[in-house]
Amino acid sequence: MKSKSPDAVQLLEEVGLSNLPSEWDIVRIEDLLESHRGISVGVMYPGSHDPTGVPLIKAGDLNGNRINSQPEFRISASKHEEYKRTELEGQELLISLVGDIGRCTVVLPEMKGWNVARAVAVLRFANPKDAYFAMLCLLSMPLQHLMQAWATTTVQATLNLKEIRQLPLPWPPQKERETIVNVLSKLDDKIELNRQMNETLEAMARAIFKSWFVDFDPVRAKADGMDTGLPGEIAELFPDSFEETELGEGPKGWKVGTITDLVEVVGDSTPSTKEPTYWNEGIHHWATPKDLSNLNVPVLINTEKLITDDGLLQISSGLLPKGTILLSSRAPIGYLAVAEVPVAINQGFIAMKPKKDVSNLFILLWTSFAHEDILSRANGSTFLEINKSNFRPIPLVTPTFNVMSAFDRLVRPLYNKIVECEIESRALAELRDTLLPKLISGELQVNNVEKNIEQMT
Repeated sequence: MKSKSPDAVQLLEEVGLSNLPSEWDIVRIEDLLESHRGISVGVMYPGSHDPTGVPLIKAGDLNGNRINSQPEFRISASKHEEYKRTELEGQELLISLVGDIGRCTVVLPEMKGWNVARAVAVLRFANPKDAYFAMLCLLSMPLQHLMQAWATTTVQATLNLKEIRQLPLPWPPQKERETIVNVLSKLDDKIELNRQMNETLEAMARAIFKSWFVDFDPVRAKADGMDTGLPGEIAELFPDSFEETELGEGPKGWKVGTITDLVEVVGDSTPSTKEPTYWNEGIHHWATPKDLSNLNVPVLINTEKLITDDGLLQISSGLLPKGTILLSSRAPIGYLAVAEVPVAINQGFIAMKPKKDVSNLFILLWTSFAHEDILSRANGSTFLEINKSNFRPIPLVTPTFNVMSAFDRLVRPLYNKIVECEIESRALAELRDTLLPKLISGELQVNNVEKNIEQMT
């Protein structure tokens, strides 16, 4: 057992972790690291993207306590060899050091052989099993606050390895650590299971949209005298031939129009943030693109900020109804979600309110597939932006009402299940974040919550 350093004890007390059980220890992260390559930062100069190279985990690939399983950037084999010190083996703890600091997660075994970017710290523990409990401590609000307080902010928040080494952690006996890890990992496992299910459901919805409205598979099948593979009552809704349109070949009888034929396109500006009466005691959801940036699925259930009735009066579009599609219109363009709550928006959005009998799921997926067309219409000297006047003329092939209605009936159950899983995951994450500081401080006995967690998951 490590000795309790007085300054480490004081640091934990300052962030709200005091009165730990007498049998618990307090350690610094450096006490737990292996002596060889215990802590280091990743690739300083990654060079150009190599499609056949080694996956490189960037700070943006750390989301909550999960790593993006398909990093966009890869480094060459020679560059990876140059930075061999941070080649991953599995069970290392990764911590983001720049910008949104303090994101951390444990490397999965299937990521063996990958590497990390300069903005990510790699921690190797003498006992690899300690990595997960250390991660739980660092994800708790007390330790998050401490990392934020220690970060330098010359250009953007930056955490140094020196500070990482000195971070104090409450350290229960091993058996209790393992039980805490087991309890909280059940919540994380359920959240991950929901994420995977949603990923599958979303892929199914996208596949149906692409088949019907991008590739026109049912029409091609009927034109060739083939079976569409669809139930008869749906198959008969599709035409059996094509005709030339201004957008090229399209299903016969389907119209070419603009997005404004299907939705009302609105945007807005941000009320004065200097006026406290607009924000204090807000009761309405007020969305910014940041609310969409970390969504696992295109579903907006909550917002970081709320706005009052007085503030709402300053927004010309008012409170948008549930079911409105939100598209971030600047820096970057393309965050996308259906609002599952009435919401007001700032100037960073194009909002689409479906007209009568128009499926918002059709609009959601059309917007996703039209991303390149939307980008091509953006302009701006400082950053690209798509405004309402550029967005409204975007053309599209509009199916008949009966086909759109059949699509909605087919996809709506998938979407409803996505929303259900997302709401459950939010509740489980909130429970985890509530339990976490209580468990790692000894305020709550882990045995008292273990059975309840098992029943929930």
